[in-house]
Amino acid sequence: MSASEKNTNVVVCIPALNEERNIAKVIVDSKKFADRIIVCDDGSSDKTSEIALGLGAEVVRHERNMGKGDALRTLFLAARAYQPDVMVTIDGDAQQDPNEIPMLVEPVRAGEADIVIGSRFMGEGSSVPSYRRLGNRMLNAVTISGIRDTQSGFRAYSKQTLMSILPTEKGMGGDSEILADAFQKGLRIKEVTTSVSYHDGGTSKTNPIVHTLDVFLSMVKHNSIRHPLLFYGGPGGALLILALGFWYWAAEVYVATRGLMISVALLAIGFTLVGLMLMTTAVILWVTISVIRGERLSAEK
Repeated sequence: MSASEKNTNVVVCIPALNEERNIAKVIVDSKKFADRIIVCDDGSSDKTSEIALGLGAEVVRHERNMGKGDALRTLFLAARAYQPDVMVTIDGDAQQDPNEIPMLVEPVRAGEADIVIGSRFMGEGSSVPSYRRLGNRMLNAVTISGIRDTQSGFRAYSKQTLMSILPTEKGMGGDSEILADAFQKGLRIKEVTTSVSYHDGGTSKTNPIVHTLDVFLSMVKHNSIRHPLLFYGGPGGALLILALGFWYWAAEVYVATRGLMISVALLAIGFTLVGLMLMTTAVILWVTISVIRGERLSAEK
């Protein structure tokens, strides 16, 4: 380790739920590269907290299981108190290798990136199961383009990122929310190839279908809030244009036959009403969010 690396203050943060079998290995291996270890015990019913405390880690415990997003929020707030140069997050299930922490820290320390992601999908011959690859591709599409592993919890964050981003999602959408927020703030994101070990058959505490739905719904919610005119106004405008076509069709038939095509008229009315509802929702949300942002900026000055 170089002199410049020794002068870099690193805090390693570990979200954990019932990880008494794996947490010791993660902490011991992480200690070699960290000035401080913080574990968020997200309502474990086993000895995760006791083991972490015994190994010298700082433990913040949730009395009940709150979800990974809430665990990340707790860790971000706890790490902020120490204002580290780099904060590293790594899962407590020992699927990621703490010995690869320097690979993530170096680009942040060198000023090359604000967030570095340990990607499971960049290396050749990756051992990631095919169903996980498929699910990850789907989530990448709804999260942000250009990132191969948006769901990786093995990350390094600069001090600037740590102080400017705070996840609000409670569930598995926390990792995606952080990336979406980072892109909106213009932060630099880099991926490095890291290894992964799916021990014990590669089991996960979260069903992959539930995980995918959780992240998908989270990103739908955040995109609707960040871009209401596009999210609601776009479909609303398209429906109004479609409704105009049906109105024209109904009017043309009426002029020619003096008869009303009930089905076409009903479609025109339906598309008009839904389109107007979406357009109204878009404008109301846009105005509301603009006012809230303005008040927040005024309070920060």
